[in-house]
Amino acid sequence: MSSELKRVWFPGPVIIGAGPSGLAAAACLKEKGVPSLILERENCIASLWKMKTYDRLKLHLPKKFCQLPYMEFPSEISDYLTKEQFISYLDAYAKRYSIDPMFGEEVRLAEYDSNLGFWRVQTKEFDFICRWLIVSAGENAEPVLPEITGISDFQGRVLHSSLYENGADFEGERVLVVGCGNSGMEISLDLCNSGAQTSLVVRNKLHVLPREMFGRSTFALSMGLLKWFPRKLVDCFLLLCSWFILGDTARYGFKRPEVGPLELKATKGKTPVLDVGTLDRIKTGQIKVVPSIHKFTTTGVEFSDGRVEEFGSVILATGYRSNVCSWLKEAEFFNQKGYPQNPFPNSWKGKKGLYSVGFTGRGLSAESMDAKKVAEDIARQWHSETKHLPMEL
Repeated sequence: MSSELKRVWFPGPVIIGAGPSGLAAAACLKEKGVPSLILERENCIASLWKMKTYDRLKLHLPKKFCQLPYMEFPSEISDYLTKEQFISYLDAYAKRYSIDPMFGEEVRLAEYDSNLGFWRVQTKEFDFICRWLIVSAGENAEPVLPEITGISDFQGRVLHSSLYENGADFEGERVLVVGCGNSGMEISLDLCNSGAQTSLVVRNKLHVLPREMFGRSTFALSMGLLKWFPRKLVDCFLLLCSWFILGDTARYGFKRPEVGPLELKATKGKTPVLDVGTLDRIKTGQIKVVPSIHKFTTTGVEFSDGRVEEFGSVILATGYRSNVCSWLKEAEFFNQKGYPQNPFPNSWKGKKGLYSVGFTGRGLSAESMDAKKVAEDIARQWHSETKHLPMEL
């Protein structure tokens, strides 16, 4: 530990990350009368939403599944929030609970000091000492940039989806989107609507479901059915309905896995795609589905089936990953990929005062549940003690 760092004793928990899960944790703690301190590496809350999402983004689930604890969305807002609406909600949430993170504080090291019996969290300038540490840096801390043969030789534009804003700069251009999850599908639609000649790489099998069935959110319908029927039966129902609504997706390049969408999500963490109109563009040939990439050339791509095509730009919609393992020195609670060892609903609590919020793989509703559990657990300890460490900032 460097002696040049300013040591700060904080009596309550230190929360790492000021995204929705970090805000939820802080608000739940405040409701329980426990002070907390959020450390955020960027200069704003919800930096992923504010700085690394495309303009047309909407929440894929109805708003009732996306609200944070103790604060509902305004009733006049539509069921599927836009990016701007959700950001406004998060800003209002932080203001309501007077959440004031320390910005520009990227955590370089966090480890339990057995001599002190406390956690030590180091940034560039500070050495924070705390009894409880809440990891809320999130599942999407760092973009995944795949290593594809020849990509450094490609002379066109290559950018990760975190840098994509809209299709205005791509009009008339041949663009290849790599990655066919929800982001890749929606960016492809945005590019197509902006006049780009869009191709979409579909490498693996995946489930594409309509966003709504029978006038209800597919997600809400699934959650309701799971209360009464086993998961495999609900999967059969979803796939049958999808076939009637969308047709045979294999005809358009989307072969379905042998395992149903809910089963696959529960066992492998793979989220089905909720279609918002991309499939219609694929059916009409306005968006072309292509196989996996064999290698890049200077002007385009050679695909696994031997075809060679030229492209002006490539958008890597290849997702994100956790960065927890790069700074948290702890070998039991988190695995080598930076996710809790135990799956939801047992992914929120570790040992020695270590907690996580935002690693459920099940969206904001599950993260809110974890935030409440963490706050209740810490509050029991906080209120059972007669003395706390002095706060020095």
